[in-house]
Amino acid sequence: MTQNSQLGPDPELDPAGRVDWLRDQIERHNKAYYEDDAPLIADADYDALMRDLRMMEASHPDLISADSPTQVGVGGEPSSQFAPVQHAIPMMSLDNAMDLGELKSWGDRTAKRLDQLGYSQAVNYVCELKIDGLAVSIRYENGQLVQAATRGNGKTGEDVTENVLRIKAVPGHLGEGAPEVLEARGEIYMPKASFEALRDTTIKNNEELVAAGKKPRPVPVNPRNAGAGSLRQKNAEITGDRGLAWWCYQLGAVRGAAAPGSHSASLSWMSQLGIPINPLTQTFSDLNEVYEFCSSWITKRHDLPYEIDGVVVKIDDLALQAQMGSTAKAPRWAIAFKLPPEERTTLLHDIQVSIGRTGKATPFAVLEPVFVGGSTVALATLHNDDQVKVKDVRPGDIVTVRKAGDVIPEVVGPVLELRPDGLPEWSFPTNCPSCGTELIRRPGEAQTLCINPKCPQKRLAELEHFASRGAMDIEGLGENQIALFMDKGLISDFADIYSLDRDELLKYPRYGEASVDNLLNAIEASKSRPLANLLFGLNIVHLGSAGAEALVAGFPDLASIAAASVEELSACEGIGVVIATSVHAYFNDEGRMAVIDRLVEAGVNVESPQRSSLPATLEGKAVVVTGTLNGFTRDEAADAIKSRGGKSPGSVSSKTFAVVIGESPGASKVTKAEQLGIPVVSGEDFTRLLDTGEIP
Repeated sequence: MTQNSQLGPDPELDPAGRVDWLRDQIERHNKAYYEDDAPLIADADYDALMRDLRMMEASHPDLISADSPTQVGVGGEPSSQFAPVQHAIPMMSLDNAMDLGELKSWGDRTAKRLDQLGYSQAVNYVCELKIDGLAVSIRYENGQLVQAATRGNGKTGEDVTENVLRIKAVPGHLGEGAPEVLEARGEIYMPKASFEALRDTTIKNNEELVAAGKKPRPVPVNPRNAGAGSLRQKNAEITGDRGLAWWCYQLGAVRGAAAPGSHSASLSWMSQLGIPINPLTQTFSDLNEVYEFCSSWITKRHDLPYEIDGVVVKIDDLALQAQMGSTAKAPRWAIAFKLPPEERTTLLHDIQVSIGRTGKATPFAVLEPVFVGGSTVALATLHNDDQVKVKDVRPGDIVTVRKAGDVIPEVVGPVLELRPDGLPEWSFPTNCPSCGTELIRRPGEAQTLCINPKCPQKRLAELEHFASRGAMDIEGLGENQIALFMDKGLISDFADIYSLDRDELLKYPRYGEASVDNLLNAIEASKSRPLANLLFGLNIVHLGSAGAEALVAGFPDLASIAAASVEELSACEGIGVVIATSVHAYFNDEGRMAVIDRLVEAGVNVESPQRSSLPATLEGKAVVVTGTLNGFTRDEAADAIKSRGGKSPGSVSSKTFAVVIGESPGASKVTKAEQLGIPVVSGEDFTRLLDTGEIP
């Protein structure tokens, strides 16, 4: 049983609730990792959540939904700070192998699938270091860098062109022979030297700030987060000063040239054009050599001038990749071998308890700071009361701290041989450390709760969530600002945010006219956020961002959702009884509805997006477009399909209704359509397909 499996609803008593809880947790951690550059749990814990969800869905196929994290690629929604960019070819995530045993299992599955395909030739595998940075796709047209976008959710990323243009390691112009269009996918990262320089500078500046009586700035904790934050700077000049670098690992869309037939050849071609390719990339024809290469980096990882968290293994032949295909979220022809967690021992000073936005009381360890996994660790989660008891950790212990995936630390357990005599056990507090209310733990549940709706720490977490990027995205309204406004009596609920007064805010020394105006402008801008963002921000138990989108798709406005019965809510695709019951209960609370009414009065958007008035000629049909269509951009073609009730996926599968082929189509999509017997429609007949929904 994993640590994560001891949280949430019991899988035997409430499988639907367990699945909903797992999905919400995964969505939350996707947001923290991909959008906020501030992961909350270790990779290993995240992987455990995904594995638990896969096991639950395998045992209960009726609970599988199309938007489940197991069915779609991981990633985060693009920030409103940057313009959205639709990826011409989706940037898929990879499945992970957490140890050599799992890597060899992938090798066995691959060999078996190759045999099923009747492939008897020798197979080459490309092994690349898995750089711990931020994935981007960089587009060149006629050799000129014209666009750079983050991975985002795999389909839509953030336009960071101006920032990437400032990175010296990224060529603005390609060499002779560059095609009309070339997209290069890779990892923007912060080298160790750049990270240490940034960290040292920040610490030195903080000493001056403290001496002047000013608040110090956050000190960067690891190269990955520092690099991602540096790339997402509003001021592109700051990005250019941070010493970022780039390794390309994949060829994306190509037009105006014949794409190489293998992955290694495509890397070589891009290298000749001036694109940086990691020199430690190697090709092997024997899986045992692949396993040896991956194993070698467990001990050599610290010899590099940059951070890695694994090795990516890919089948080299691109045509063979197409035959191998993909699952809904990851290619079958590639795997990411994750390096094992690193461990250190340190002193556990104290165990304290924090209160989250749902009232959940979570114990955490206060540690003697220790450098582990690439960063200095001073705090680590202990999950819940049961975990503290199971691990038997006590203040005063020397404990083993593990940094899984080079991201978030956890306390593994005590070093009993070093435990002082007579060290007392730690007991979970009986009262909330924030408001003093008695904490409760319901039978059969692992979590302990503060049920006081007025608990300051709980309200702080709720308001912080409401203002966060995935919800109302109010820039400048973070934890510290909310805490100050609560302390001064300016806000106590969501609606109070929209009544903040400019003159009142200017009374506080830390707020000048510019910062106050920026905050109020951000609050005003948040009124126009999509209804799904508002629903997610309201902190409705079990309702994640995907569930919010599902409700918006099923109802015309917030009033309709609030008035709906459990049966009507659960009729929406992707909404189970557990979520529907929670949503119904939320909107039947008079106190909450009073806050909702004030949000409406403040002018917050409560309308669902307008539905298309065009006939649903493609209702439920998946149409894949490849190549350039006359009269349509790629986005316009996708919108035209969706406005007629269809779906516009980026890849061909057995469920595809038709493949529309324009100029310079992707060879792999055409080949896949032919293999599966999917009807092919010429670009000239695209309009007819839209009008009739029938194959011309």
